[in-house]
Amino acid sequence: MADPKSAPEVWRPHVTVACVVADGDRYLMVEEEVAGKLAYNQPAGHLDDGESLHQAAVRETLEETGWTVELQHLIGMHQWRSTEHGEAVLRFSFAARAVGHDPGRPLDTGIRRALWLTRAEIADLGGRLRSPMVLLSIDAWLAGRKLPLDSLGYLPGNDHP
Repeated sequence: MADPKSAPEVWRPHVTVACVVADGDRYLMVEEEVAGKLAYNQPAGHLDDGESLHQAAVRETLEETGWTVELQHLIGMHQWRSTEHGEAVLRFSFAARAVGHDPGRPLDTGIRRALWLTRAEIADLGGRLRSPMVLLSIDAWLAGRKLPLDSLGYLPGNDHP
């Protein structure tokens, strides 16, 4: 039997979630500090161990913006190699509806502020966008891409407390 310490490391992409939250022609965005520079993104982040993709999307939006959202549908899944860290990212993008805001809630470390921008204003940010998936997700939403939320099943295991 092979020594588990000598086994090759298994490749794993970064699994992330993001929410496209629209209010008329404006979209909820975050201004964040990444490697000493300002970048702009949808509310987004990594899937945590033991949570569903749905839970992660709602949690990340609240933590980064102070907005509570209700997921409406899945927009799509996008695969990309990050120019920031060079690793593969698999992103699940959701459409969400804002249902409440807590302006006094502290935002995640590195998040400067949440703001609402039009698609044109977002496109004008160019290289300051965290990734090309920002506009890709908005454009998929504008094109009417809708997958039911139950397209993503979640089977919690019994291996977590």
